[in-house]
Amino acid sequence: MRHSIISAALGLTLAAALVLPAWAQDEEKPLELADNPPDRYVVVKGDTLWGISKRYLKSPWRWPDLWGMNKDEVKNPHRIYPGNVLILDLSGATPRLRMEGEGPGGVVAAAPGTGVGSTVKLTPKIRAQQVDTAPIPSIPSTAIEPFLNRPLIVDASEFRDAPRIVAAQENRVVMGAGDTAFVKGLTADSPLVWQVYRASKPLVDPGTKEVLGYEVIYLGDARVREFGEVTTVRILRARQEITVGDRLVLAPPSDVLAYVPHAAPANATGTVISAPDTVIAEISQQQVIVLNRGARDGVEVGNVYALYRAGKTVAPRALPRSSSNEVHRSKVETVYSEYDRRNQNEPVLLPDERYGLTFVFRVFEKVSYALVMSASRPVNLQDTVRAP
Repeated sequence: MRHSIISAALGLTLAAALVLPAWAQDEEKPLELADNPPDRYVVVKGDTLWGISKRYLKSPWRWPDLWGMNKDEVKNPHRIYPGNVLILDLSGATPRLRMEGEGPGGVVAAAPGTGVGSTVKLTPKIRAQQVDTAPIPSIPSTAIEPFLNRPLIVDASEFRDAPRIVAAQENRVVMGAGDTAFVKGLTADSPLVWQVYRASKPLVDPGTKEVLGYEVIYLGDARVREFGEVTTVRILRARQEITVGDRLVLAPPSDVLAYVPHAAPANATGTVISAPDTVIAEISQQQVIVLNRGARDGVEVGNVYALYRAGKTVAPRALPRSSSNEVHRSKVETVYSEYDRRNQNEPVLLPDERYGLTFVFRVFEKVSYALVMSASRPVNLQDTVRAP
């Protein structure tokens, strides 16, 4: 029995049922390949896991299924680097994407023309790879970098109790890079480097009215020069003017976007409750939104949600009286009058409209940040998200 790798047929969609991992959707769905998926693809600098997924799948968040990953592997996926060669393998019951040189299940593939169980001569091979090359990210890092290494959303009590700037050198009103500030709330064992923030607006759940946290504005960085009852700090950099009353918050560890896209749980829902202050009008593709769901709701980095606009309630429009000579048409006044005159002008609720996808890249306790990956119309506040 010969072992061979069958290339993807152009223009065909795989309709065979896929055995999903236990953590995936409860209802099994076929894995649909994209139109004309490449049977061999060389990863290049600038690629993302999402972008590669779109080459192979109609639903990019089904990437783990194509790799045959379990839940632990999704949280710690194989690193993919520029120069890696991906092979689409259709030799089994389900399609699999793998690295060139790896056989199904991660074993070395038999040489072409050999049979299963036959003797295969193995020879040493040299595999070169640049050690300073970073693995490709899940989504474009340039779009989300400002949201990765700064708090931006904090709990109300956490921000209220944060160290506070109480004065500036020479009693200045505003401070910038190189200036000295005086802070209360730091102790001798506190870290030396802090970020400076100012409260912006509360994030309120539209359903429960619970305050989920506060968005804060990043102002700059500061470093302790001398601890004391009133600690002296130096402003290292200032993105905006820093004033008395602004707070110091520790910089969180930077998130490593090693997570691959995977669908949110089947019953997951949420609402778009905010957007960064940089958004002037409507939210578009490759911009960040805030969802009213966080770690306490089971949201994970890598979750993919579908975006929905609520359906409108409309009243059927009346038709003008027919000018036709047909007697039975001359009395028609509305779309529904031929069937039941009681339904004339009765309001109709249109179905919700799905118009895009969003990818969660940072999760807080009660809210999360998501990047709009695709959208056929602008995203509005109060739009909803659901499992795709």
